[in-house]
Amino acid sequence: MRHWLAVVLLAISGSAAAVERVVSLAPSLSEIVVELGSADLLVGVLDAGERPPELNDLPSVGRYGQLDMERLLSLKPDLLLLWPGSVGPAQREQLSRLGIPTYVAEPHSLEQLASQIEAIAGQLGRPERGRTLAADVRQRLEALRQRYQRAEPLRVFYQVWDQPLYTVGGGQIISDALAVCGARNVFADMSLPAPQVSMEAVLARNPEAILAGSQDQLDAWNAWPQVAAVTQGRLLLVTDKGLERPSGQMIEATAKLCRLIAPNQ
Repeated sequence: MRHWLAVVLLAISGSAAAVERVVSLAPSLSEIVVELGSADLLVGVLDAGERPPELNDLPSVGRYGQLDMERLLSLKPDLLLLWPGSVGPAQREQLSRLGIPTYVAEPHSLEQLASQIEAIAGQLGRPERGRTLAADVRQRLEALRQRYQRAEPLRVFYQVWDQPLYTVGGGQIISDALAVCGARNVFADMSLPAPQVSMEAVLARNPEAILAGSQDQLDAWNAWPQVAAVTQGRLLLVTDKGLERPSGQMIEATAKLCRLIAPNQ
């Protein structure tokens, strides 16, 4: 554990030499590198869904939760960008023993995302681009807060899955996106990023809006007319998957979320 922490601290403090060979171990981190105009530094990526077009020809180092360690080492990276959940604990420990400088990113808020964009830009030797992109993120974020603020936040249940029923906890960045939009995650008191909840718990918290990624999931709530979201007709379909990838594009995804929740503001 001390070795792993040392690697993280080395990465955060910055490396002495400019990096030339970067491996990204999360799609959101790959997107940030592209947004920073630094795709030329990437030599490999972890796959999980569709890639940005700029990265279509890059070698894969595995899929989410299944890192191909041999392939990664063959690329001779001088910097790893890591989202902790993308690699299992055993392989994270293996990575720590390799001594490759590693930047670990797991933002829990949009403000933290802006700060991590700056930090990653510094790791890549592109600090000015990082400051510019982070400033734009913060400016747009503040504009959304001002536009969608409410005296009393709208109570929202954000449904991740239906069988079993999953949502997002208060430390998950989507919960912060809801707050930016003048809403309050009804399960913000839960610490797990994606806790399983019971139907009884949702009914007890009586959300005024329910958000889900499929129409079938939303239609199922019509069986519970006592829920305020059903009574008020606020069963809202989230079609933009950008909320699931904390990169610069998440600000536009949050803006779409705000318009969905409060279309008249």
